[in-house]
Amino acid sequence: MGAGNHTFISEFILMGLFSSSRISLVFFFFIVIIFIVTTTENTVIILLLCRHSRLHTPMYFLLRYLSLMDILHSSNIVPKIITDFLSGSRIITCCGFQIFLSLTLLDGECFLLISMSYDHYVAICHPLQYLIVMNDDVSLLMARMCWLVGTVNSIVHTAYALHFPLCGSRAIDHFFCEVPAILKLSCVNTTNYEQGVYVSSIIFLLTLFSLIFASYVQILLTIFQMKSPEAQKKSFSTCSVHMIVIIMYYGPFIFTYMRPKSYHLPGEDKIVSVFYTILTSMLNPMIYSLQNKDVMGALKKVPCKFSLYSKK
Repeated sequence: MGAGNHTFISEFILMGLFSSSRISLVFFFFIVIIFIVTTTENTVIILLLCRHSRLHTPMYFLLRYLSLMDILHSSNIVPKIITDFLSGSRIITCCGFQIFLSLTLLDGECFLLISMSYDHYVAICHPLQYLIVMNDDVSLLMARMCWLVGTVNSIVHTAYALHFPLCGSRAIDHFFCEVPAILKLSCVNTTNYEQGVYVSSIIFLLTLFSLIFASYVQILLTIFQMKSPEAQKKSFSTCSVHMIVIIMYYGPFIFTYMRPKSYHLPGEDKIVSVFYTILTSMLNPMIYSLQNKDVMGALKKVPCKFSLYSKK
């Protein structure tokens, strides 16, 4: 194909998550409910953690950032899915911005999860040193590093993925703009870039996941040394649930970004992407916050405060 046929396109067409079948309507309402639950519970968590001074600790500070990232990530993708389904218009003009924000939040959350696992490690394995190691300055530095790492990595990959000339169809067989889906539209050889993504994924994703896994192994070893069977059971249950959510997030993310373009199947990519773009944003507050006795205690006090205000 000649160079004259290579074009740089600002508008794309998202093929979407749903087909025109009746079963798609059920999945659509399911996605809407997930989005409402996600935004509601994460907003409640943020307001709760900001309002109660008792929850102004490094652990809850990181949880607050996790909820903020989950709201932004869900809002970056799901409203477009909903409006496309209702209006029938699948055109997206801000594909580059969606890729940038999505990668910023995905990469930032990867770094945030390792920060939270380190916080858990210090709290359980070195409780006497916790206030020294995990002070306010350290937790603030961790939060800033999440945004910095996510933003820098996102700028590099967004700019590089969008600089490839595109030929022919501008239809993306996906429900949001994602780097692997964009690469499929390119009419030039992207092998070198894909190899770069593969190497950076090994360095970034696998390294972070390995560090998280190592921290939870140390936590479990400490738990098994506890004398109280009840404390062992509770701590083991909490760590197990945390690891399941982390695997649900990292697993599909690694699966998507560590495969060559030729191995990506549209239907498969959509299903895999749902896990780390939609489901984990809903599950995170349920696992990390709503199972926490301090958070639930603060949440139970809210109706009491409303009743006192109403009496006044």
